[in-house]
Amino acid sequence: METIQHIVCEKRSYSKEFTYHQHEYGQFLFPLQGTLDIQTKWQELNLNADYCFYLPPNCDHHYRSKDRNEFLILDVPIKYLPEDTSSMYIPLDKQWISIRYLLLEETRHKENVSSLVHLTNYVTNKLQVAKPPSIEYIHNHFKEPIRLETLANIEHYHPVYYSTWFKKQTGKSPMTYIAELRLKEAKQLLLSTTWSMLRISEEIGFENASSFTRWFVRWEGISPQKYQHLNNR
Repeated sequence: METIQHIVCEKRSYSKEFTYHQHEYGQFLFPLQGTLDIQTKWQELNLNADYCFYLPPNCDHHYRSKDRNEFLILDVPIKYLPEDTSSMYIPLDKQWISIRYLLLEETRHKENVSSLVHLTNYVTNKLQVAKPPSIEYIHNHFKEPIRLETLANIEHYHPVYYSTWFKKQTGKSPMTYIAELRLKEAKQLLLSTTWSMLRISEEIGFENASSFTRWFVRWEGISPQKYQHLNNR
């Protein structure tokens, strides 16, 4: 098993043959050219230029690149990592693109070790606040029917493992997390609008008022009409 004592930031290329290993440090992979096939126990993904990927310590994985490739790699000793991190498939938004640029600059100025340490601390702290793509998807689509398989596919997890991973991230099951978002929206509409029960039902994704009422009672313990009456006094 590979281990390191110091942060390593460098460019690497990978062969077409699957290589298998694990290491006692965290690793961020930023595609610069080409793609990388990565397989862990629960994930299979093709890492392309729109994403970066974080591999936690002690995570068995296979990897290969079938095309001409170059990746920016940040290897992070455990002492710089938050406790109990999970693998994360991260969309390269403007902030992460800026991080990649700064890391690339560090590969050109290796004599300034302290700046790389500060940048690494910033990057690892983002592991604790970054919202995984499937959770972002839930927040954008919670008013619609959402299948567990859809969420698992977004993270490139096997559905069998996704619920376990999700609970580790949020402390809740996907069903409960989605229900709480819907419930919060329903309560806000009940108290801040004069909409009919049918309109509120349709707004948060129910076909009719009766199914919405049954759902609301199951999660809140009282009917939406009673909730509205008690809180609008």
